[in-house]
Order: sequence, then structure tokens, then C-alpha cells
Amino acid sequence: MQPIDIQAQDTSLKGTLFRPHKAPKAAIVLHGATGVPARYYHNFADWLSTRGYACLTYDYRDFGASTNDHPKRSRATMVVWGVQDQTAAQAALKAHLPDTPLWVIGHSLGGFMLPFHPHTAQLSRLITVASGAAYVGDHPWPYRAMALLFWFGPGPLATKLLGYMPGKAMGLGADLPAQVYWQWRRWCTSKSFYENDPALPPLAPPYTGPLKIIAMEDDVMMPPKSVWKLERYYPEAQISRQRLRPQDYGLNRIGHIEVFNRRNAALWPDIIK
Repeated sequence: MQPIDIQAQDTSLKGTLFRPHKAPKAAIVLHGATGVPARYYHNFADWLSTRGYACLTYDYRDFGASTNDHPKRSRATMVVWGVQDQTAAQAALKAHLPDTPLWVIGHSLGGFMLPFHPHTAQLSRLITVASGAAYVGDHPWPYRAMALLFWFGPGPLATKLLGYMPGKAMGLGADLPAQVYWQWRRWCTSKSFYENDPALPPLAPPYTGPLKIIAMEDDVMMPPKSVWKLERYYPEAQISRQRLRPQDYGLNRIGHIEVFNRRNAALWPDIIK
């Protein structure tokens, strides 16, 4: 485990590089999900290193280990996290291992911003996990009721009052910068997701390499029909689909975030297969 400082324009992100004992087969940058700290992925990154891969985990600006101030003073947005910070992390890993094939594993937010990344030609492989166009109307009930409350009930009210989204106090895990929440809300309450958001940069040249899109059968936050929508954002990629079912691995559930929990390690080999 090697601490890494990632320069992302006017800020520095904190990352950790897991390296195998021998020259790595590939260098993998792991772009995390919204509100999930990088340390959550460390078991998976360590597992990758035992299989001969290097893996960089990191926290987006003003979040997790990359926090420098209270989130209510943050100017971060989903676009900043998904374009500026993700591309900075990719560049940092490329600089550390310039002659190693570069992969991306993108979890949720980590997988749907690549169409706006300018250097996808560097990638040898892209794997997205539980990543798609998460329109609230696609959630199954009763989870949809919880999502509607998050977007139209206590979520926006608390964010307006406090100047940040108080995830900890609401039992949702992590506090988020206000503009991250508002942009996330716009996308998830629109059938077109982020397609008409003027805050997005122009589309970059399309990714043309192999893309594996993974959905979890029991994921209510990003059900498979939302995950498959991701394909239209990668029109020139070499796409394959995979649907992971808990019963195929002797598991009770997988879910959305829990796919990278150590208790679900039985399915990890199929993620990188």
C-alpha cells in the first residue's frame, strides 16, 4: 500500500496504490460510487494485488480522505467529481506505471462519466459495476418510495437549510457537498438522466475498447434495466453484459454498494474475468 497524492487542478486528492510483488499485469484505477469512501474498496484492491494487478483507490475532492474543509463550503459537483477528479486519478496512475496496460473499474458514478473523459484511448479495458442511468421511476417498490423521499422530501429540505446534504444525520452514510446533491437529484429525477444538463462538458472522442457492463440481479438502487441504458453512452465500445445473481454464489444478497464488501468476495473473480 502506497499513499498517493493526486493533483486535480486546484486541489489534491488522497489515494492509495496497491501493488503486487511482481510487475503488474494491469494498472487499475477504481472510480468509486457517490458517497462511498475509498477505504471501502481497500479489501477489493488488496485482493486484486494478490492476483497480480495494481489498483489505485482515491477519494473525490471534499470527501473522505480528500476533505480539507466542511462540505458546506465545497464547490464540488457531480461533474467535477466525475470528470476532473476521475481523469486526474487516471493520469496519476498512468504516471506511476506508464508501461502497464491501464484499466478502469467504475462503480456507479465511477462508470457513467467516461464519455466526457478526454483520454480514453489510453485504456485497455473498462469495467462498469452497478452503473447506469438511475431514473427514479425505474426503481422497484418499495425502494422507490424511499428514493422519492430522498429527492423530494427531507433530502432537499435539509440541504437547503444546512448548505450541504447531511447524510450522516439522515442515516445515509456520508455528508455530501450541496451541489453534488443538487446535480445528482436533477439527473436521477429526469428520464433523460444527464443528457440535457448544460453543466456537462462536450462529449470526448468515444471509447472504442472492450467494455464489460455488470448489473446485480437484486440491485434496487440501480436495477439491471437502468444499467443496460449505459450502453447508449458508449456507441463505439466492444460491449459485453453480465448479470450477477446472489444464488449463483451462495449469497443471500449482493445489492448496489455491497458488491465490494468482503462478504461478497466469491463474485469478485467474475468482475475481472
